[in-house]
Amino acid sequence: MNPTDHERAARIYFTDFFDVPPDVLADYGAFNVACIVDLPLFIDPFLLFTSSKPEYQALHNEIIRYLSFLRDKSVEGSIGEGLLKAWYCFPEVKQNRLGFCLTGNSGRGLGMGFAQALNENLHHLFRDFGKEKVTKGSHLEKLVLIRERVGRDNISDFTTNLIKGYLLEYTQRFAKTHIDPLKLKRVNVPKAKFNYEFGVWEGAIFELPWLVDDYVLLTPEEILTKDDTWINKEDLRRDFPTIREAIPNGALRAQIDQYFRSVLPRRATVKEEREAIEKTLRRFHELIDYYIRDKEERGDEAISWSAQKVREVDNRFVQNISYLVRLISKHCPFYSTPSTTLEETRRKIEFLKQVIENQDGYRIFYVNGKPVEREADLQILFKLVWDGSPSSVDSEVNNGRGPVDFKVSRGANDKTLVEFKLASNAQLERNIENQVAIYEKANGTTQSYKVILFFTARDEAKVRRILQRLKVPQDAGIILIDARRDNKPSASKA
Repeated sequence: MNPTDHERAARIYFTDFFDVPPDVLADYGAFNVACIVDLPLFIDPFLLFTSSKPEYQALHNEIIRYLSFLRDKSVEGSIGEGLLKAWYCFPEVKQNRLGFCLTGNSGRGLGMGFAQALNENLHHLFRDFGKEKVTKGSHLEKLVLIRERVGRDNISDFTTNLIKGYLLEYTQRFAKTHIDPLKLKRVNVPKAKFNYEFGVWEGAIFELPWLVDDYVLLTPEEILTKDDTWINKEDLRRDFPTIREAIPNGALRAQIDQYFRSVLPRRATVKEEREAIEKTLRRFHELIDYYIRDKEERGDEAISWSAQKVREVDNRFVQNISYLVRLISKHCPFYSTPSTTLEETRRKIEFLKQVIENQDGYRIFYVNGKPVEREADLQILFKLVWDGSPSSVDSEVNNGRGPVDFKVSRGANDKTLVEFKLASNAQLERNIENQVAIYEKANGTTQSYKVILFFTARDEAKVRRILQRLKVPQDAGIILIDARRDNKPSASKA
C-alpha cells in the first residue's frame, strides 16, 4: 500500500481531516464527529434547559422565545402556506454529522407535516409558554408527547436549527485558533439568525472548516444524547399510573380516573390500554405537565445518563472504528477496485466478516459485555469500508415496495443490493423467502446479498435450519457473520 492509500484509509473523524490533536478538541468540549457517516447522536433540548451554564440556558430561552413568537402569530390568525414554510420548515443541519442517516449525512429535515403538527398545537398544548404553573419551564418536547409521527429526530432537527447560530460561532472560534487557514472557507450560511422585528430568517458569514463541498459544524458533547430525549413518549406511557396518582387536585384526579376507565375496554389488550392512555393524555394535558415536572426534578440524572450514552458512542464508534480502520489499512487488495459491483460488494462484506469474526471487530456490538443487537451498527461499519470506492452507495433506497438497506451502483446497468438482518429477527424466515426476490425485481437487478448477523449459537442454528428448510443454494448471496463473544480467543478481554 502506498502512503496516500494509508492516509485516506485512516481519515474518518474531524481531527483526522483537519489535523487537530484529539485531546485539543476534547479540551474544547466538542464531540469528534465522523466526516464520512452520521453517528447516532442528537441534541436534547432538555440538556440546554437543565444545564448550569448560562450560555446553554440562554439558548433554551431563545428556543422558547421563537415558539412564543409562532404561537402569537398563530393566535392572530391563520398562517398561510408560505409563512408555514418560512417559519416552521427547516432542512436537517447535515453539517454537524449527527443523526440517523447512514449514507452520507443528508436527512429529511422538517417539512410541512411537522409544520402543521406544531402550528395546530400552539393554541392549546403551548398556550401557557412562559407562564407555566406546574413545570419550572417551557419545553418543546411537549409536541412529541402528544402527536404521532413527531419523534426525537424532529425535535433534534428543530432544536439544532434554532441554535445553529451558536453552533456556527462555536465552530468558527475553534477553527480560527486550531485549524490551518487553508482548510477554512468563508461561508454565507442561510437561516443563521432570526430577525424578530421583521419576522424573517437572515443569513450570516462565518469562517468554517471546509471539507470537499461543504462546511463542518462542531457540537458541544455535553448537549448530546443517544436513543431518546430525556422527556420522551415511552417514559410517559410507562409512568402513566404513577403520574396520574401524583396529581394533587383530588377532583381532577377523579375525573382523569373516570375518563380513563370509560375508554379502557374490559379485558383490554396491551394495544387497547395504550390507546386509552393516548386518549386520556389528549383530554387532560395536565398529566403531561406533571410528567415533565418529575423529569425536571431529576435533571441531574439526565446529564449523567446522556453523558454515559455519549461515552458509549465514543467507545463503540470513535475508538473501536479507529481500531478497525487500522486493520483495514493493512489489506492492500481491499482497495483495488473489482470489475463489477457484485464482486466489489462481496469483497467488502467478506472483509467485514473477517474483521468482525477474527480480528476483534465483534467488540463494537457489545456494551459492558452484553450485545447491543442493532442492524444500524452493522450498516455504519459497512458504510465505512466503502470510503474511496468509485461505486455509488445509497442507503434506504425506496423502490415502491419498501426500502433497501443499500444499493451499490455504477451506472444504470450495474447495481447490487445489500440487506442486513439480525438472526434474532422474528420475520427472518419470511424475509429470506420473499424480500430479496421482490427487491431484485423492483430495482431491475439480479444481484443482491443478504447479510445476517448472529450473537448466539442458538441464533446461528436457527438461521441454518431456515436455510436448510427453504433449500437455499450456497450461491444465493446469503452471508452469515458471527458476532458471538463466547467463541472468540480474546473474549475475556472484550
